Formats: sequence, structure tokens, C-alpha cells
Amino acid sequence: MKKIFSPDTIRLIVPALSLTVLLIAVFYLQPRAMSYTGLNLLFNLAVPIALATIAQMLIMTVNDLDLSMGTFVSFVACVTATFLQASPLLGIVILLAAIATYAVIGVLIHLRDLPSIVVTLGMSFVWGGLAVLILPAPGGQAPEWIRAIMTSKPPIMPMAIVASILIAVFSHLLIMRSSFGVVLRGVGGNARSVERAGWSIIRARAAVYALAAFFAILAGIALVGLTTAADANIALRYTLLSIAGVILGGGEFVGGRVSPIGAVIGALTLTLAGSFLSFLRISPDWQIGAQGAILIIVLALRLLLNRFEARRTRR
Repeated sequence: MKKIFSPDTIRLIVPALSLTVLLIAVFYLQPRAMSYTGLNLLFNLAVPIALATIAQMLIMTVNDLDLSMGTFVSFVACVTATFLQASPLLGIVILLAAIATYAVIGVLIHLRDLPSIVVTLGMSFVWGGLAVLILPAPGGQAPEWIRAIMTSKPPIMPMAIVASILIAVFSHLLIMRSSFGVVLRGVGGNARSVERAGWSIIRARAAVYALAAFFAILAGIALVGLTTAADANIALRYTLLSIAGVILGGGEFVGGRVSPIGAVIGALTLTLAGSFLSFLRISPDWQIGAQGAILIIVLALRLLLNRFEARRTRR
């Protein structure tokens, strides 16, 4: 029988449905949230989380996992609030060096056949130590232009939602519609075939790690623009949030199967869950639990839909 839902469609429908259901629940419990100001408060931190999620998604595209994402974003935040504010040129050089370091890490993992989890876990201590050296205590100041961008108020929809849509569209075109994206997904799905087609696996891995670092840098800059200051531990939770956002959005750990739009929706869902519980003055411990519960429910729903479609196809 003809399929109703393709795997790609299921990857997109499930996170969209979860976000819609959660949003309806929020509006039911707190009708005042159904406004420009209310949505702005609920999705205030969506942009940095969405950018970090896309960065993690890129790493997962080649079947790797980055456990240093949170500390790296914190490091970038410290650089942004200090060097990028006082000495912009030096700050840019430091961030470019960080991108080059990420590219080298990708090459090293491939050449030595090292587990990405171990390498990135080790790098998390490096980034964390550098962040403490740069900013031993909370402080610094966001550059005015970053602050202006992140606090701008476009018409109709808050900045967080507009930026999230732009991030989703750009990442979708880059990963799903460009030849570069096809190569990256091919490396995760069948690296030997990609290599036989004449593409360099080493260059592809270096490129994907460098691109992931670029998105993570944007996440750190956006976070400082929202918080106006930085801290060496400001984004430690982003490691787990970024992984959860990718999985929630339909991504998988192997095979190069990812969904950029779904990843952004997953990030929005996690942001909404945390923001709403904070809005109700509920303990942060419950926020983490709620985000975990949402992830489990969505994964269960995706599994049920996949099984239903598989049974229907066999008939």
C-alpha cells in the first residue's frame, strides 16, 4: 500500500505537533501569554539554543557527538563580553582560531579513528578552563550592536521567532538542498560511497566541524546580547539541550539522518517548556524534568507512527 507518511515527514510532523500542543497548553493556562510581549518572554532564549542545536546537528550529521558544546558556547560568551567588546579585532581573531581548532579536531577524530565523545569531552575542560581565565567572575559587557540586534522589536512577531524562522530556512537550504549538504549527509550515511565519488572525507569532516563552531559562536554571541554579560558557566546546559533538540526534531545518532527545521522546532519546544515553568516560578529542577518528559513522549510518538506506517505498508 502507498505510504501516508514518509520518514522525513514524520521527522517534521512529530516535533511540530509537540510544539503546537505545548503552546496550546500554555495559552490555556496563561491567556496573557497570547500576545507579542508574552511570546517574547516565552521564547526569549530560543535563538542561542536554536543556533547551538544546529551546531550539534551538524556534528551528528557525520555520526559524531559534541560533548563540549555547552562549554564552548560559554567560552564564546566570555570572549564576546570582554575582547569583542573592548578589542573587536582581537576578539575576531580568537573566534577564528576557535573555528580552526574545531576543524583540526574533526580531522584528528577521523585520522586517528578516535571516539568523538571522548575527544570532545576532553575539549570541554579546555574550553571551560579558557573561559575561566578570560572571565574569572561573572561580568563583562555585551557590545552595543549585538544588544541592539537581540533586543530589536520587529512588527507582528518577536525577534526570537523571526530569527528562529531564518535559522531554520538557512540551515535547511544548506544541509538539505545544497551539494555541500548532500556530501555531509553522505559522510554520515555511507562514507565509502562518498569517497569513491571523489569527495575528500577529511575535508568534509573539517568543514562540518568548522561550520558547527561557526553556529556555536553565533549562539554565544546571541546569548550575551540577551543577558548583557557573561559567565564561564553561562551555557553549560546547552550540551544536553542541543542534543535533545536534535533528537526531538527528528534527528538520529547514525546514518546522517537529520532535519534542520525539526531541530529548530525542537529547540523552540525545549525553550518554551523551560520559559513557561520559569514564568510560573517553578524550580529549575522541574524544568529539566519537564524537558526530559517532553523528549520521551515525542520519541514514543515517533516510534508509534513509524510502526503504524510499517504495518500499513506491509498490508
